[in-house]
Amino acid sequence: MGKPTGFFEIPRELPEDRSPRGRINDWQEFHLRLPEAKLQEQGARCMDCGIPFCHDGTLLAGMASGCPINNLIPEWNDLVYRGLWREALERLHKTNNFPEFTGRVCPAPCEGSCVLGINEPPVTIKNIECAIIDKGFDEGWVKPEPPEKRTGKKVAVVGSGPAGLSGAAQLNRAGHRVTVFERSDRIGGLLMYGIPNPKLDKKIVQRRVDLLAQEGVKFVTNTEIGKNVPAAKLLKDFDAVLLSCGATKPRDLPIEGRNLKGVHFAMEFLHANTKSLLDGRKNGKYISAENKDVIVIGGGDTGTDCVGTAMRHHCKGLTQLEILPKPPLERAPDNPWPQWPKVYQLDYGQEEAAAAFGGDPRKYLVTAKRFIGDENGQVKGIEIVEVEWQKDEKGRFVPKQVFGSEKIFPAQLVLLAMGFLGPEDTVLSELGVERDERSNVKAEYGKFATSLKGVFAAGDMRRGQSLIVWAIHEGRLAARAVDEYLMGRSDLP
Repeated sequence: MGKPTGFFEIPRELPEDRSPRGRINDWQEFHLRLPEAKLQEQGARCMDCGIPFCHDGTLLAGMASGCPINNLIPEWNDLVYRGLWREALERLHKTNNFPEFTGRVCPAPCEGSCVLGINEPPVTIKNIECAIIDKGFDEGWVKPEPPEKRTGKKVAVVGSGPAGLSGAAQLNRAGHRVTVFERSDRIGGLLMYGIPNPKLDKKIVQRRVDLLAQEGVKFVTNTEIGKNVPAAKLLKDFDAVLLSCGATKPRDLPIEGRNLKGVHFAMEFLHANTKSLLDGRKNGKYISAENKDVIVIGGGDTGTDCVGTAMRHHCKGLTQLEILPKPPLERAPDNPWPQWPKVYQLDYGQEEAAAAFGGDPRKYLVTAKRFIGDENGQVKGIEIVEVEWQKDEKGRFVPKQVFGSEKIFPAQLVLLAMGFLGPEDTVLSELGVERDERSNVKAEYGKFATSLKGVFAAGDMRRGQSLIVWAIHEGRLAARAVDEYLMGRSDLP
C-alpha cells in the first residue's frame, strides 16, 4: 500500500526534461530519469485508497478513465517503494507486453483517475512504470521466453503496430507459429514511424521486436497484403488471421489551394522524417521544414509531433491552428474526477516553440479558409478565420465562421494533423469483411471475430483511432479469442 503517510510527507515529483532550446538540436529522447531513491519515494505516495480507479479502464464521457490494460498499479508501486524492482517487473508484465512504450507515450489516463488526484497532485504512475521496465532491461531481467510446446497451428498477423505486436506476442506464447506482415521496411507501425524519436527512441522499439523474434515470432517486411500478397493466400496458408492495420486514412481539408505543393498530411511528414533519420539521412527523401514558416492544422498528439519535428528542422516560424477553444487551467464543472482531465497543457513541441519564438504557437477557435500559392504552384500563405461554436437546428454544437475575422499568415509548409477517418481499403476490400457505419471492421468487442470465418480484427482498425494502450489491450484480448477458435479453449489472460 506504499507508505501509510506517503502523500502527506512526499510531494509529487517528476524528472526534469532536457532544456527546450538544447534538445531541438538533436533527435534524442528528452525525458531524464529520477534517481532510484526518488522513485521509491514516489511509489510511497500510492497508499491504500480502497478502490484503485487507476487500473479500472472504464470509458467516461467518451475517454478512458484508468488503465485500459488493467495494470496492477498499486501493487508495483508498493514493490518499488520497498525496493523489490524485479517483483515489480513481474507484476507489470502480467498485464502489459510493452511497458517501455506506454511508459513513454501513453497520456496516462491512470493518473487522471488516481484517487489522490481528487484534491492533490496524483501519483507519478507513468514515470514509475517506465523506470521499472528500463531497470529490467538494464539489469538483464528481460529475456526471451519462447513457448515450451508448439500447437502446430499457424496465425498471420497483418500490421505490426501495438495491436499487432501484442497479439503476436500472446499468440506465440500460446504456442502457435505466428507470422507478422508489415508493408513498411521496418517493424513497429505507428511505434516506429508515427511517433518521433524524441518521444520514443527507435532502438527501444527494435529491442522489443528483436526479443519477439528470439521467442519465435516471424516478421515479414515490405509486404502489403492485398498488393504484394493476395489476401486470399493468407486464408489458405494460415489457420487464422488477425487484422491489425490501424486506422491510417487521414482526414483531409478540401479547401481552395489544397493541391498546392507544400501541403502535406502529418504522417507523410513524420514517416519520411523518421525513415530518413534511421537510414542515416542518406536518401534525402524527407519533407524539410528548415527555414520555413510552418502551419500545423489540428491538435492532439500528431499535431504536437509535427511541431516538435519542425522545431528540430529549425523552421523559421510556426503556428498551430486549433478549431476548439483553449482548455481551462483546472477541471471544468462538467469534467469531474475520475474523468480524463481536459485542461490546458504545454506539451513538448509547444514548449519548444514557445522557447524559440516567445509563446505558445497554438491559435484557438480558428480554421483554415484557403491556401494561397505562388506562380509555381507552391504554397506561400494561408487565410484563416475565427469560429464560434453554436447549436444547429438539431441541437449539436457546430463551428460558425466569424465574418470579418479573416487573417493571412505566411506559410511555405502546411501539415494536416486533423485525425483519421478509419482503416485503408486494400486488405478489407479484397477480403470482403463486413464494416460498420464508421468504415471500421465490424467485430464485436470481446469476440473480435469478423464476418469471415477465421479472420479477427483488433486495435484502431476495429475501434477507430485511439490510444496505444487500447491497441495493446485489444491485441491481447483478440489473441485469446483466436486461441479459443483454434484450440477450443485458452489459458491466455
